[in-house]
Amino acid sequence: MTLPIEIDVWQGSIADLEVDAIIIPATESLFMTGPISSAVKRRAGDAVERDAVAQGPVPTGSVVVTGGGALAAPWIIHAVVVGHDLRPNADRLDAAIGAAFEAAAAMTLTRLATTPLGTERGVFPPAEAAAALVRMVRGRAEILAQMHSLVVAVGNPAEAHAYRVAVEEVRSTA
Repeated sequence: MTLPIEIDVWQGSIADLEVDAIIIPATESLFMTGPISSAVKRRAGDAVERDAVAQGPVPTGSVVVTGGGALAAPWIIHAVVVGHDLRPNADRLDAAIGAAFEAAAAMTLTRLATTPLGTERGVFPPAEAAAALVRMVRGRAEILAQMHSLVVAVGNPAEAHAYRVAVEEVRSTA
């Protein structure tokens, strides 16, 4: 089975991308204090965090959607993968990725960008997070059918390599 959407890996800040929505990691409390969410908040504005926090707290494996503030992307999907316990849990990772895709589909979005989810504080290694993302893209083909593209915005060459390998493995077996 091939991937239902095009996946591109791009090294840079997700806050720079002009897409319909960005998917970023979030904590259960939804305060934007992690490195990625802080960088997004600086670009989007404080109102985004206030909107997110007002919808929480939420359990791991879930998402909250806010406006994009001053970003080019009009929406932010805050995905809660890693709990306060900082323990890797593949079910929570899959649930959060799936919930993010479902939220995007419900909003009829066609161009998404995500950062590596689950890698916050080293909970999941990039290769495991990349494999989970690709697995969920394949497993959610029916809800992703309306979408055109997914950009994975990575922060370093090691993450870029892990995501490119995961995507190529699927392409080569199709």
